[in-house]
Amino acid sequence: MFSIALIGEVNMAGSELPKLESKVHINASAEQFHDILCNRTYHIANICPQKIQAVNIHKGEWGSEGSIITWNILQDGKAYVSKEVVEGIDRENNKVTFRPIEGDLSGLFKGIKFIVQVTPKVKGSDVHWIMEYEKQCDHTLDPQSFLDMAIDMSKDIDAYLTKDQK
Repeated sequence: MFSIALIGEVNMAGSELPKLESKVHINASAEQFHDILCNRTYHIANICPQKIQAVNIHKGEWGSEGSIITWNILQDGKAYVSKEVVEGIDRENNKVTFRPIEGDLSGLFKGIKFIVQVTPKVKGSDVHWIMEYEKQCDHTLDPQSFLDMAIDMSKDIDAYLTKDQK
């Protein structure tokens, strides 16, 4: 059973960009989920091909800060390509930060960043997604749909990681 907490849009004092945040509880361990998201990112296309069609590395190595990854995303029936730098990895806290640098997402937003932190719980983990963004203009695509897709992707990864536990 999943529980989702939509935290909503936040503009914290001192923060440069508005934020959207959401949490989902998963059954997998924080370490397992973080390993897929950080070290085996390429495998996400196999886990949820209806959302992520491909994940390729262009520079660096999987699981390394500074690596550049291209995501081929299918969102609301539209294909998007996003070339992203792995801006930060905190293995101790199961946290990874992706920042689009080229492609459709960087074209839609002046600035955008995805921060994912997985926190262990007594049973399972909480996956906390933070999306910092600045729209190019008022009629730019609503960023909430990308956050919703990230939550759905988290559920798919959890189902994959826990399929043998049922």
